[in-house]
Amino acid sequence: MQRFVEEAPEQLLPSGCSRLHWVSPVACDSFREYQDGMFLKKLGFERLAPELETFWPKGGPVWDGLALTDGLPVLVEAKAHVSEFFSPPSRASEESLTRIKAAFAETQSALSLIAPTDWTKVFYQYANRLAHLGFLHREGVKAHLLLVGFLHDAEMKGPVSAETWQALHRAADHALGLPLKHRLSPFVHLVTPSVRDLSSGVSP
Repeated sequence: MQRFVEEAPEQLLPSGCSRLHWVSPVACDSFREYQDGMFLKKLGFERLAPELETFWPKGGPVWDGLALTDGLPVLVEAKAHVSEFFSPPSRASEESLTRIKAAFAETQSALSLIAPTDWTKVFYQYANRLAHLGFLHREGVKAHLLLVGFLHDAEMKGPVSAETWQALHRAADHALGLPLKHRLSPFVHLVTPSVRDLSSGVSP
């Protein structure tokens, strides 16, 4: 992720979005990644930190990347191999789990889901990223969620076809009870850059 941001950011640009201004991970900031109120501060939306503290307990998602497009936040989750995508259930404490379930219930209601599953148990990591996207939209910020599925990562034995990542995300949406189209779907993007372009020195 760090190398793509520094060397080939064009390959991370989803269709329909203008140029991304990356704020994390970047070399000038020692490639730091951010979570909780700090990710909002990094994006210039620190005013929402109190609302986020109410919505989600401390220790929320650590974002693989953060960017801005036309002044709007882009939250980034990146994967290199399939097993990463099958995240375990939430391991939060009972107190935190109660708040997480309430956040998920609010997100599911906003998406008008008819028969949602327990998001704390299935594709939990993907679900909590969607919930944070929903939180920002609730606050009137039309943020985007950028899902990055790297291809041809031989070291990680990752997928070699974009169709693999596309199928995994369709399966995850189905498991979470999400329809093909919902209120947030226009703001969720999947890109599948190949690491070969970096290792071989090929220009993107």
